[in-house]
Amino acid sequence: MSAAAAPAAGSPPLRDAVEPVISVTDVSLSYGPVLAAHDLTFDVRPGEFVSLIGPSGCGKSTALRAIGGLLAPQSGAVIVNGSPVTGPRPSEISFVFQDLALYPWRSARRNVEIALQFAGVSSRERRTRAMDALAAVGLGDVGDRFPSQLSGGMQQRVAIARALVSDAKILLLDEPFAALDEQTRLKLGGQLLTLLEEHGKTVVFVTHSLSEAAYLSDRIVVMGPRPATIKDTITVPLARPRHPSSMREAEFHSLTDQLTGLLYDDANE
Repeated sequence: MSAAAAPAAGSPPLRDAVEPVISVTDVSLSYGPVLAAHDLTFDVRPGEFVSLIGPSGCGKSTALRAIGGLLAPQSGAVIVNGSPVTGPRPSEISFVFQDLALYPWRSARRNVEIALQFAGVSSRERRTRAMDALAAVGLGDVGDRFPSQLSGGMQQRVAIARALVSDAKILLLDEPFAALDEQTRLKLGGQLLTLLEEHGKTVVFVTHSLSEAAYLSDRIVVMGPRPATIKDTITVPLARPRHPSSMREAEFHSLTDQLTGLLYDDANE
C-alpha cells in the first residue's frame, strides 16, 4: 500500500483526500440489446480494494470490463489515471478472470511469462520475473508443470501470478475464487491481500460472496437488480491487516447483515 494511502494503525483505510485512480461517472452498460446497468458512479483510490456485489446479471462483470477497456459504455465516462478509457491498457490494468484463461499447452511459468513476452521482454528476464511471481504465490516449485497437473487453487494462483508479474498497478478480478471451496477461498483471499499490499496494487473485485467482500474490501459497492443502479457504497470498518479471526468480530457480522438486507430488499421487490 502506498505511503499516501496507508491507514493509521488499527483503523480502516482513510483515502478520501486522495485523488481517485479510477472514476466511473454516469455510466450505462449493455450486453446486446439488454441494458445491464445505468447511471453507475463510483471512484477507486490508489491502493484501495473495492468490491462490486449484487444479484446475478446486474452488470458487475460488465462494469469491470468497461473499466478495463474491453467494453465501451453506452453513456457516461470511465477515467483511469486521469484519462478516458477507450480500449485495453495492459501497461496499466491487469485482469484475473473466473475461467482463468490459462493456456493448457504452456507450463505454469510460461503462462505467467506470456504478458511479458507480448511486451517484448527478453527471455532471460521473463523467466526470472515469472519464477519470482510464482514464488510470491507459493508456487516456486511448480514452474514446469502444466495446468492439468495443478489443483484448482494452484491454477488460480498461477493466474494471480500472471497478473502480478506485469507492472500494471490496477488489478481487476472477476469472481476469481468462485470455483473453489470456502476454506481455499479464505486462504487465497488472505494471501492475495498480502501480495497486493506488497505490490502496491489497486483492486476492483467482483464477487457473489458477501463474507468474501466484507473480509477483503476497503469499500463495497452494492448494485441492484438489472438494469442496475448503485444502491449503496459501504465502508468496511475492519482494521488491517485482516486475519480469519476478523470474521468473528461483531463489526464483521453487522456488515454482512447490512449487505444481506440491501440485497434481500431486492428479492422482495
